[in-house]
Order: sequence, then structure tokens, then C-alpha cells
Amino acid sequence: MARKATAVWNGMLRDGNGTISTESGVLSKANYSFTSRFENGKGTNPEELIAAAHAGCFSMALSAQLGNAGLKPETIETTAAVTLEKQGDSFSITKIHLDVKARIPNADQAAFEKAAEAAKAGCPVSKVLKANITMTAQLESQRASGA
Repeated sequence: MARKATAVWNGMLRDGNGTISTESGVLSKANYSFTSRFENGKGTNPEELIAAAHAGCFSMALSAQLGNAGLKPETIETTAAVTLEKQGDSFSITKIHLDVKARIPNADQAAFEKAAEAAKAGCPVSKVLKANITMTAQLESQRASGA
């Protein structure tokens, strides 16, 4: 299974802008820019999308872990906070904090914590930074303006 998203960027970093679209159509040309990423400008940014993906993935993984333990959650609410920091000359995602609240009838704290730790370790998005990243890169030839 492979899922796809497309980003189009126009212009230089600080004054340029772009759009992000997903194969499913849930995001369709969602705007992003330097100001939406590094300031408080309107639009989305890659870190916000990683946070959303992690919160969703973790919540599903926790539901599965709870089910394996014989527990049936009513609700699981996860907020993921992605921290982007400048380190030297570049930026890095330095941490992601998951804040989880769950309503689970007849669950004890120890069983919940065990399931949450297993979900955090097993969630595919939790493991994404350890992924093998491959790439194909194609430069489209274009004549310079006025040539």
C-alpha cells in the first residue's frame, strides 16, 4: 500500500508560496508558505501535517493495543506537538510530544499505560524517521526566458 501527496512550490523560500494536495482529495491545493511555517501566517505547514498524521496514527494504534488487552475504548483524543528548531545552519524536528486522553470503561492505569507505550512504539508514524527514504529526481529542461 502506498499513499501519495503532492507539494508544489513557486518562487524563492521567503517570498514564495506553495500548495499541498493529497491523493484522497481531503487536502486540495492547501496553501503553505514561509510565514505559515516559521511565523503565524495563514495556511498549513509540513510540521502541522506530521502532527496530524501522528495524532491520528497513534490514536488508532492505541485502540488496537487496548483491544488486544480486552479493553474497549469509548474515546481516544490525542494531540501531537511537533517542535521545529534551528540547529546550526538548518532546521530539525527535535521532538514530538503526544498528549493523550482516553475514556475506557473498566480500565486501570497500568493497563492503559502499557497499551499507550506499545502504541507509541508501534505506530507507523512514530517509526517514520527511521524509514528508508528513496528518491528519484528529474530535472525538467527549460529554456531561459528571452532565449
